[in-house]
Amino acid sequence: MSLENPQMDIRRANNTEIMLTKIKMPLSEMMSAALALDDSILDADQVENLIKFCPTKEEMDLLKNFTGDKETLGKCEQFFLELMKVPRIESKFRIFAFKIQFQTQIRDVRKNLLTVAAACEELRGSEKLKVIMKNILLIGNTLNEGTPRGQAVGFRLDSILKLVETRATSSRTTLMHFLCKSLAGKSPELLDFHEDLVSLEAASKLQLKALAEEQQAVVKGLEKVEQELTASETDGPVSDVFRKTLKEFLDDSGADVRALSALYADVGRSADAISLYFGEDPAKYPFEQGNFHAKLSIESVYVRWF
Repeated sequence: MSLENPQMDIRRANNTEIMLTKIKMPLSEMMSAALALDDSILDADQVENLIKFCPTKEEMDLLKNFTGDKETLGKCEQFFLELMKVPRIESKFRIFAFKIQFQTQIRDVRKNLLTVAAACEELRGSEKLKVIMKNILLIGNTLNEGTPRGQAVGFRLDSILKLVETRATSSRTTLMHFLCKSLAGKSPELLDFHEDLVSLEAASKLQLKALAEEQQAVVKGLEKVEQELTASETDGPVSDVFRKTLKEFLDDSGADVRALSALYADVGRSADAISLYFGEDPAKYPFEQGNFHAKLSIESVYVRWF
């Protein structure tokens, strides 16, 4: 293929031109907006498409020695040549995408962490739940009277699930029915204990492993921002506006990420504390691996039974 007339794969070129048509602005304006990280001009979907259609190494090799008139090239080739003027353009687009999503990510992760923290606090602070747990232990010891299990000082949380599985002989009545009837007769004020645990169900629905991954993604994303800012110092004038805007973003976002990391650590300690409170080994329910979700789910199921 002549260096005077390099051409891309037809399908690739067509798809690139369709993408550019949707952006609806001259290449020079688009690049100025992208390098200024201006999300009032380019939105998240448009930036993701720019990432998707960055030229590959092979495509750049095809175009790098072009010496002819750019106007004779197709829109795809012209677009690629424009991108090739900026060092590490794909990295810069990815930084732009991260910046656009940053505040939403911070807000969502923070909201979910606070939900888990509230659930831990409510579980530990509910005196009614504590009394109900004592009643469950009493029922278990009564049923196991005369056996080594009849003098238990506590029980595992997953034993709660057996309340609806254990039935009286030739009866549809479960231990849960018996517990509710007993509490209704002796201590009816305990039956609304779920009102102490308003955050529990929402917390039990959170995938805590995914939440940990999201928090780490924010931290690592900011590290990549720092790396690109350092790398761009040698880019020359083409990245001047990019560097200035990115430094401002980094100054503002650094405090947000540090606060989020501190909150994550606090919630992790709260999760360990609630595990110990219920007599469980925190090592078996590590917050960052999502196993803590199982414990919250058991408690949530128990509350719904009431």
